[in-house]
Amino acid sequence: MAGSGIVPGTGRIGLRLHSLAGFLLTALVITTFYYLSGDSTGPILEDETKSKNSSPSCNLFSGKWVYDNKSYPLYKEGECSFMADDFACEKFGRKEFKYQHWRWQPHDCDLPRFNATALLNRLRGKRLVFVGDSLNKNQWISMVCLLESSIPPSLKSNTWKGSLITFEAFEYNATIDFYWEPLLVESNCDDPVSHHVLDRIVRIEAIEKHARHWTDADILVFDSFMWWLQPEMTLLWGSFESSDAIYKKVGKRLRVYEMALRTWSDWLDIHINRTNTKLFFMSLSPYHKMAEDWGSSSGQNCYNETEPISEEGYRGSSTDRGMMNMAEAAIRELEGRGLKVQYLNITQLSDYRKDAHPSIYRRHWEAPSKKQLADPRSYSDCVHWCLPGVPDVWNQILYAYVMFDTR
Repeated sequence: MAGSGIVPGTGRIGLRLHSLAGFLLTALVITTFYYLSGDSTGPILEDETKSKNSSPSCNLFSGKWVYDNKSYPLYKEGECSFMADDFACEKFGRKEFKYQHWRWQPHDCDLPRFNATALLNRLRGKRLVFVGDSLNKNQWISMVCLLESSIPPSLKSNTWKGSLITFEAFEYNATIDFYWEPLLVESNCDDPVSHHVLDRIVRIEAIEKHARHWTDADILVFDSFMWWLQPEMTLLWGSFESSDAIYKKVGKRLRVYEMALRTWSDWLDIHINRTNTKLFFMSLSPYHKMAEDWGSSSGQNCYNETEPISEEGYRGSSTDRGMMNMAEAAIRELEGRGLKVQYLNITQLSDYRKDAHPSIYRRHWEAPSKKQLADPRSYSDCVHWCLPGVPDVWNQILYAYVMFDTR
């Protein structure tokens, strides 16, 4: 398996060969990563052989979905012992499985194949933490499913303590955690189970209550978009328990999001080890609630959709460019402070996949009413993703960065 190292004098990332788990894999590969300037959406993968075309560069986030029922899915839903009912579409009645067989193909290169053993070796003695909302949990479960088949049952465990869920691979002394923190800062939505509240109250300058649980992480993967889409929120200065705390309801969603990102950025700037900790921020995961976006009838959504959107460059109305710009600006500002946060822009590649949501095929924590049952579109989940599915590709991209980018 290939390891990683800096190519002297170039400032780019190269690959070096090494032995792994008692056997040698020999390959002659020279791959380097560098970053686009300006509005870059991700890494550029350079392949010395230029086998796809004459272009020397490849953006992993620009490509198309290719149907591949030979090598995909990368795991089976029923064989992942840590699968959550929220994403287990086959278990809850979906009979059409094409959504499991689509492979993301960048235009000018191939996405590195996920190698669970290689990643576990890279994570040996380390802690990887996904911090965010249920979409980040969607990605975390995908990662656990991708890894767990390479670990004997007696050498792995899954524990849940409050907002923290920990998957541990004993042989590697590695943990892959999920921490529920949907708004990054403290809020009345922090309970990992009972968090569906009508009036969201946010302590916009408070993050330490959560952040102390992942200060020691070696790799942090953040997301925070979906929970900010509510048009109004209540800001809180002071504590929830204080009698003299100040509450203020505001409707400037982007401004409030910017304030939360500032709190998050300031905490990272002070507490993160710039040498040892890798930081990632996932871009907005799009939903598919308005079928007119892709030329279908008004009033329809992802229910009964079985094919990706084929229009290259498609962007649905759920892509909140203002919020993405805000997150990207915060990340650039952190880079100016000498702290690198890699922004993984998975928005457009996910936007093509109107077919890949759970729709009605998931556990419903409240039984649908007779009225809803008569109109399945009314209770379809067009936000989260079936597994196996789209988040596996997010993790393949994350894998590429973790394995080959040592900055």
